Amino acid sequence: MNTEKVASLLAKVREENPLVHNITNVVVTNFTANGLLSLGASPVMADSRKEVADMAKIAKAVVINIGTLNERTVEAMHLAGKSANQHGVPVLLDPVGAGATPFRTDVTQKLISEIQFTAIRGNAAEIANVAGENWTVKGVDAGASQGNVSELVKKTAQNLNTVVIATGKEDIVSDGVTTYAIANGHPILTKVTGTGCLLTSVIGAFIAVSDNTLEGCAAALTVYGVAAELAAEKTASEGPGSFQIEFLNQLNKISKYEILEFSRIEKF
Repeated sequence: MNTEKVASLLAKVREENPLVHNITNVVVTNFTANGLLSLGASPVMADSRKEVADMAKIAKAVVINIGTLNERTVEAMHLAGKSANQHGVPVLLDPVGAGATPFRTDVTQKLISEIQFTAIRGNAAEIANVAGENWTVKGVDAGASQGNVSELVKKTAQNLNTVVIATGKEDIVSDGVTTYAIANGHPILTKVTGTGCLLTSVIGAFIAVSDNTLEGCAAALTVYGVAAELAAEKTASEGPGSFQIEFLNQLNKISKYEILEFSRIEKF
């Protein structure tokens, strides 16, 4: 996986404008839609159980995000995920806050048992909960972790037959055989709600245009991280509000040249 490949996949996202179907949480819907549009993808945020199966089958990727759960959306998640599986559409899971409450944990496990996910992205504590490991989760934004994250990600990918991403100071992505570490990004991302949720949807856009899921995930993480670094630099004297707007700008403006100069990907 080289930086030229990352740049070529970004160009494909912008050229193909993949439709990404998001069943996501109420906190981040607008930011997620704007982020995908800025990048060059096409968002749809349908969550009615009367149409999600139909929407999923025409999408290029389906993203299921459990940030704000209720019984109605949980049913819609299952319908959309199963439709995506039936029609060969990649489906991604963002297990926001998995482990924080019994309901949230139960929903996560049922989704995993009934849907074959193409990729699962969370922080290390959320991934640990998905894997059945006993790591503490304090809330939906809990990012603290303990243990060997790369081994956790690799093992979870093997056990669930999917690509797993644990994001943090360094992002780790693995299909159970090959593992990448991406060192791009900026701490201010943690000061804006929904940046992780948007990232999962951005990963969906890259998977939609890639013939290799692992490479699509690694490329998305790289582009997202470099865009964050550029936005942080431009708003260094300001704050999270200015960063959020500039981040959308940089998702739109980032080019091959910034990717080649700033990306930090390691295979191991």
